[in-house]
Amino acid sequence: MASQRFAPPGPLGFGGAPLGDMFAKVDDATAEATVEAAWESGIRYFDTAPHYGAGLSEHRFGAVLRQHGREDYVLSTKVGRLLVPDLAAEPEPPFLSALPFRRVLDYSAAGARRSVEDSLQRMAVGRIDIVYVHDLAADHLGDAWTEEFEKAREGAFRELIKMREEGLIRAWGLGVNLPEPCIRALKESDPDVFLLAGRYSLLDLTGLKELFPLCAERGAHVVVGGPFNSGLLAGGRTFDYQEAPPEQVAARDRLAAVAKEHGVDLRAAALQFCAAHPVVASVIPGAKHPDRVRQNAELMRQKIPAAFWATLKAQSLLPEEAPTPVG
Repeated sequence: MASQRFAPPGPLGFGGAPLGDMFAKVDDATAEATVEAAWESGIRYFDTAPHYGAGLSEHRFGAVLRQHGREDYVLSTKVGRLLVPDLAAEPEPPFLSALPFRRVLDYSAAGARRSVEDSLQRMAVGRIDIVYVHDLAADHLGDAWTEEFEKAREGAFRELIKMREEGLIRAWGLGVNLPEPCIRALKESDPDVFLLAGRYSLLDLTGLKELFPLCAERGAHVVVGGPFNSGLLAGGRTFDYQEAPPEQVAARDRLAAVAKEHGVDLRAAALQFCAAHPVVASVIPGAKHPDRVRQNAELMRQKIPAAFWATLKAQSLLPEEAPTPVG
C-alpha cells in the first residue's frame, strides 16, 4: 500500500495562500510572475484553496498553470468551504481581497463533489491531483470540530475516496494546522497525504510524536506548510500568524546563534529540516513575489554542515530522534 499512494514532488513546492492576498495585497501581474518564477525554479507542486481570497488564489494559479502541460505538474486544492456568489461579500481575514463570493462551510459528500467541480472550472484545468479537507480542526471550528469531523467522515471523506476510485483525483487527505484530525482520519478512513501547517518545524515538533510514525506505518505522506512558522524563522516577529510570544522568540534566537556559529542561513536550515523526514513529500512555503520564490529555491539547495545539526542536538534544540539532512 505504501508504494502505491500518490505523493506530490519535492523537496520544494509552492504554497498559494499569499496569492489570495493574505496579509498584503499583490497585483495580478506580480502574482502570475511569482507562479512563473516557481516554475522556472523547477517547482512542480502547487497548492491552493477556495478559501484563499474567496477563489482569488485559484484564479491566479489557473491563469498560469493552464499554459503548461497538465502532466508536467501536481496541483492540490481543498474542500470544506463552498463559494456562493455574493456581490456584497467582504474579505475575510487574514485575506485583504476577495472575489465576489461568500464562503459556506460544507463537509458533506455533495459539497465536496461540487467544490472540486467548481475548482476545476475556476482554474480551467482538467484534473486536480490532491484534494485536502480544509481546516477540519479545533483552531477553526472550536469544540464543534468533532461534530464536523463526523459529518466529513460520512460525507466528504467517502466522496473523495469515490473520486479517487473514479480517477477524478489521485489522492486526498486533510489540510490543517493541528495533527489530531489527521491521526483520527488515519484510524477511521483511508487518506493518502496530509498538509500540516506549522506543526513540524525547528520551533514546533508536534507532528513528530504520533502523526509521523502513524503515517509511516500506513504509507501516508505529509506536506509541510508554514516551515518558517509564519515568519519567525525567517527573521520576522510572528508565530502562527500572531505576535510571537517571548519564549518562541528566545527559542528562535538560540537557533540563530548556532546558525551564525556555523555560517548557516537559518531559513535554509528551516526548509531543509522539514524536508529531511522520510514521510515528508514536499515543503511548501508561501510567496507573493518572484524574488522570494527564487530565494526559497536557493535556500533549499544551500549546503549545511553536519556539525550544525549535531550542535542543535547537543544543545537539546532538537531531539535525537528528529531526522536531519545528510550530505
